[in-house]
Amino acid sequence: MPPRISCSRSSVSRALQRTTSCQRPAAIIFQSSKATPSRHYASASASPLPLGGLRLPDDYIPPTQPPSARRPDQRKSQLLRSYTALLRSTPLILFFQHNNLTAVEWAAIRRELRAALGKVPAPVVDPSGGVPVDISSSIELQVIRTRIFNVAFKIVEFFDAEAQKTQSNAYTHDLSATAYETITKAAETPNDASTYAQIAPLLVGPVAAVTFPAVSPAHLAAVLSVLSPSPPAFPAPSRKKNPGYYDPIAQSGLQKLIMVGGRIEGRVFDHEGVKWVGGIEGGIDALRAQLVAMLQSAGLGLTTALEGHSKGLWLALEGRRTQLEEQADGGAKKEETSA
Repeated sequence: MPPRISCSRSSVSRALQRTTSCQRPAAIIFQSSKATPSRHYASASASPLPLGGLRLPDDYIPPTQPPSARRPDQRKSQLLRSYTALLRSTPLILFFQHNNLTAVEWAAIRRELRAALGKVPAPVVDPSGGVPVDISSSIELQVIRTRIFNVAFKIVEFFDAEAQKTQSNAYTHDLSATAYETITKAAETPNDASTYAQIAPLLVGPVAAVTFPAVSPAHLAAVLSVLSPSPPAFPAPSRKKNPGYYDPIAQSGLQKLIMVGGRIEGRVFDHEGVKWVGGIEGGIDALRAQLVAMLQSAGLGLTTALEGHSKGLWLALEGRRTQLEEQADGGAKKEETSA
């Protein structure tokens, strides 16, 4: 069978020459501060820099591993970095297991989620004069790749880049060998009390996540009423107010979603815990007001208890003093009558 592309020997030789010339290993040359015409041969004793201080630049690309031809947003390394950034910057994440949802069903679920979040009342300006931010448009539902997300969770949980800066010639980014060694050591000695150990059993199979840029019980309640309704606390929207929610495609997709838990402010919550956070009336401001009232009532109770003891002691002493005065006055009157 003749070849599809006809090429001569000269073109093949030129292509081989270009390939071999491009794949020559990069040489690192160290020169002394004084430029001299004589040659300098590399040796361990005459090197101006110690061997421990030799380090390749961060953007160095080895000739045996050329840059990837994939788009940056589809590379595993970029996906891992995006997951670690998501875990470090997102205070509230809900995890759902899904089963063979089609693209049309995902679109219908996202449509109903946007409609429910759009009905959440806008935040009120606080007394300090700060401008509140509406997070409804920043809440996203995305499908995550479980294995890469699992590794990213390990890096966020066990790898501390600030602590690794004290080591010489050590990279501290999420794709470094130092991060890999850290999570490998953590896997050898598992800690059941860690956040990763509590949430790892939930991240099995196809998983989707709803990310919130801030903890907002009102927006969390709106999401639960659509993706995981549970009356009477989180009832599903009525057919009259939202007929699109009962569309067969949307209902088919919602039946394939199961909420398995959430991560709120670095702690793992189950279904009941997530519902408790979503059921806080008034949001975070009301919770802070309840905490302030609790602290004030505790201080007031302590003050009342201390004042009660001191007041009781004062009344007892005052009564005893009055009694002694009455006895002294009575004795003086008896002596006067007897005289």
